[in-house]
Amino acid sequence: MIKTAEANKGEDEKRKQLIEARNQADALIHSTEKAVKDYGSKVSAEDKTAIEAAIADLKTALEGEDADDIKTKHQTLMTASMKLGEAMYAAQQEGDDAAGAEHPHDDGVVDAEFEEVDDDHKSA
Repeated sequence: MIKTAEANKGEDEKRKQLIEARNQADALIHSTEKAVKDYGSKVSAEDKTAIEAAIADLKTALEGEDADDIKTKHQTLMTASMKLGEAMYAAQQEGDDAAGAEHPHDDGVVDAEFEEVDDDHKSA
């Protein structure tokens, strides 16, 4: 059994890398598609088209068994979606600035005075 396990060690490692690459790719596709849906109008048509093409390429790579191809397409999508991330950040900053102008920032902290009492030195 040990010899069989050692003989399959390389194949097991390749399979593990493929599974990890697929999981990361699936997560990136999901988050990018959601971001495109929510913020796609904030980027140029050219950037949006590049992001959508990178998503399609990664989905195609997921149909195969090549972990390196999946990783390459994953990186391509990450690079293409950077413009989308910038747009999301800008939209968040605009929202924060508008909210800050209308409502002062309330972080929930209450200023209070307190007195520390040591139980050993209490007077009866």
